[in-house]
Parts: sequence; structure tokens; C-alpha cells
Amino acid sequence: MVAAQGVRARPARLTRLGSDATIASRDDGDMTDLLLTDVVGGVAVVTMNRPDARNALNAELRRAIPARLRELDADDAVRVIILTGADPAFCAGLDLKELGTSGLSADPDASPMPFGSLTKPLIGAINGVAVTGGFELALGCDVLVASDRARFADTHARVGVMPGWGLTVLLPQAIGIRRARQMSFTGNYVDAATALAWGLVNEVVPHEQLLERARALAADMASVPVRGLAGIKAAYRAAAAPADEPAIDAERRFSRAWAASEFDPDELAADRAAIQARGRAQQR
Repeated sequence: MVAAQGVRARPARLTRLGSDATIASRDDGDMTDLLLTDVVGGVAVVTMNRPDARNALNAELRRAIPARLRELDADDAVRVIILTGADPAFCAGLDLKELGTSGLSADPDASPMPFGSLTKPLIGAINGVAVTGGFELALGCDVLVASDRARFADTHARVGVMPGWGLTVLLPQAIGIRRARQMSFTGNYVDAATALAWGLVNEVVPHEQLLERARALAADMASVPVRGLAGIKAAYRAAAAPADEPAIDAERRFSRAWAASEFDPDELAADRAAIQARGRAQQR
């Protein structure tokens, strides 16, 4: 998701990981643990933790996520990573309040998803809505397990920003170009059952079983020899790279140019309530 240039955020503080640990990234502005990490048995669960804001990506969280994922990817004690959100949402996308009032920078080069750089499997445990930038986070995962409460929507056009984190490449890969266009042109929500039928997610499970199932899949992956697991992930990445990389670069170039000429934070702020009300109505 790309908008206008704006304020710079403080870097998140990170704690060195061990074989079994719980760590948090802290936002010194409001003393909230924005990103929680639990590492057990070689599986790291990373939880976006702004539940009152539906885990919307403010500047702090947007910087903390890639730093944490890269740290875990470099930790020999971690074999598989799970990304999820604190209930009730997975991630509602960019923080519209911050975006509308401060011109939050959403440069695609500062994406919260380090596309292509992770060597370890990344499982998305989608516990609720995954919207726009949050939807792009989900699409960046290798495998998606969804709660029966999960909902997916691409509201870039309705919000007045453009994709810049790979959505126009990754979404058609997952569900086909016509369904991808339908999602992007309407901004309508797709429920968990439809997401499964369309091939957007690997599995749908009862909400209370989501992390249990994600951990079980992670344990299966962690049982594969390290070299083999890293090698097969690299092979998938290499197979997709000839098509992916130029397409994502093109998306980013378009998004930067569009943001420079078309993005209007005042208009977004004025429309924010209507956008959110429409989303709530579709989730009932």
C-alpha cells in the first residue's frame, strides 16, 4: 500500500532471541507492546498487538514487523515463523487516522513484509479481517491458515491509495486475475469459506483451533532437514522470480507516481468514517 511521504517513526526495540523466549517490541510513545513474539520448540509466533485499532499498521508497527521477521529468520533456534494478530482482527491495513492526519509515509521500499528475503517458512494465521495493507501482509506468507472468522478485502481504491507491497502480483497468483479484479474493483469482503474455495487460503479451521493448527503445520515443517526446507523455499522463489520481480517493481513505480499526483490526505480523512462503516456492515 502506498500513500504520501510523511513523518519518520522511531525504530522498534528488539530483544535477542534464544531457544525459548517471549519478547516484545515497545512503542515508547504509548507504552504498548506492539509486536509480541513467542518462540517454543523452534516455532516463533509473531503477534501484531494493537487490538483496539484492529492491528492497523501505524509507523511503529510497520517498521517493527520486517525487523522482527528478519531477526527470527537469522536465529538458528527458529525453524518456522507464524504471523498473526491479536483478536479480533488480523490486520486492518494502514492506520487511516494516522494516514489522514499526518501523511504517514507508506513507501513500498519500507514494506512491512520483507518479500523474498526470508529463508524460513512463514505461516499466516488469519484470525480475523485482513484488509488492504493487512491483506498484502497475508499474501506475503507462504501458507495461510484461516479462522472461520477471517475476512479478506482489498479497499485500496476506496481508501484512495494504491497497492505497493505486491498485491497486484500476489493476489492474481492466488485466485486468478478475474477474481482479483473483482475484489479490487469493488472493495467487497470475501469470507473464509469463499477464500478456501477460491484457493486464497490453504485451510479454514474453527477460530479457537487456529493457532493450534498453525503450530501443528509449523512443527511438520520444522521436522524437515534445514537444508532441504531452505532449498525448496528458494526453488519456489526462483521459479516465480522471473515474473514476480518486474511486476512488483512496476507496481511500485506506478504507486509512487500516483501518490505524488493523486493522494489527498484531507479527502481520506473526510471519507474515513464512511469507509469503516461500509466495512463493518459487510462483516456482519
